[in-house]
Amino acid sequence: MAPEIGLGMIGSGFMARTYAECLRHYTKGAQLKAVFGGSRASQLAADYSIACEETLADLLNRDDLQAVIITTPEVVHREQTEQAAGAGKHVLVEKPMASDVAQCDAIIDSCERADVKLMVVQSQRFRGAHQHLRQVLDEGRIGKIRQIRHWLLHPLKQAEYLAQTRPFYLDPAGGGLFMGYTVHSFDMVRWLAGSEAGSIFANLSSYVDHNLPDLSMMAQVIFENGVIAQLWWSAELPGMTFPGSRFRTQLIGSHGLIDCDGYGSLKVATKHGWEQIWEQPQFDLEDPQDPVRLEAYSEMIQEFIDALNDDRLPLVTGADGRATIELCQAAIRSARSGKLVKISS
Repeated sequence: MAPEIGLGMIGSGFMARTYAECLRHYTKGAQLKAVFGGSRASQLAADYSIACEETLADLLNRDDLQAVIITTPEVVHREQTEQAAGAGKHVLVEKPMASDVAQCDAIIDSCERADVKLMVVQSQRFRGAHQHLRQVLDEGRIGKIRQIRHWLLHPLKQAEYLAQTRPFYLDPAGGGLFMGYTVHSFDMVRWLAGSEAGSIFANLSSYVDHNLPDLSMMAQVIFENGVIAQLWWSAELPGMTFPGSRFRTQLIGSHGLIDCDGYGSLKVATKHGWEQIWEQPQFDLEDPQDPVRLEAYSEMIQEFIDALNDDRLPLVTGADGRATIELCQAAIRSARSGKLVKISS
């Protein structure tokens, strides 16, 4: 059996508590040892019986840590990842990976030079509905994918709440709510398409008189393998939502269809008709201790732990994180110019 991995937490907010809860109760092969950063660090340390370090250097100098989880805003991910890699620590970094592609490249380069593993948070890949969806695709049940439609819709009051409680979303150096939300969507369609994006055409707008820019998007992505994906995002719905629209994906294959509500049911249609494959048990999105909510995060962290023990690339790599940031930036360029934008990678 591989020795237990010592983990440090950088940041102490909502997601840091989420990951601490996963490590205490649901994952195997690793133990959270210490935390640094944020106004809630001392409370997190007390609640989980771990050390609270005064500086990042103190955390990274600990001999009992082999890896860190970075839960801070994206504007500091490059600096913190470079320091962690320089100290020989493997890194699981929160999404968005960084504010722009150049910073993503620097993060990847620093980890490669230090020969440490880098994984980027993409919890939606590990939700039950999407894991079962991936299995259906791998089994070839709907044939070759042709088209994907994805939507991520939330009422304005949720965006306002996030901006009030997590002010880093208002930092002009960061990606804002647009990037914070849509990295999930861009990663999902890219993962399901099984290809790199070739081009994107997008429209962005905010329909309310608000200090939150780019709260609505409609975009079309054409992948190099010919798959076409449409994405519909809004964080300014007027107080109500469409049923099953919080994170929903539909796929057309050469001989079948899939309708996947990431927080509800997964249904597959073939020549035999529609079949429900899986149903997501309900949970509280805002409760960091809800065991059903924690399932996806626990699976994600376990993948990071297993990749370290197996000395292999994790399932969500730095290149995956970079690709979503590139799509976010390309969507903005397309919307500002009114033109189709080619994807360089």
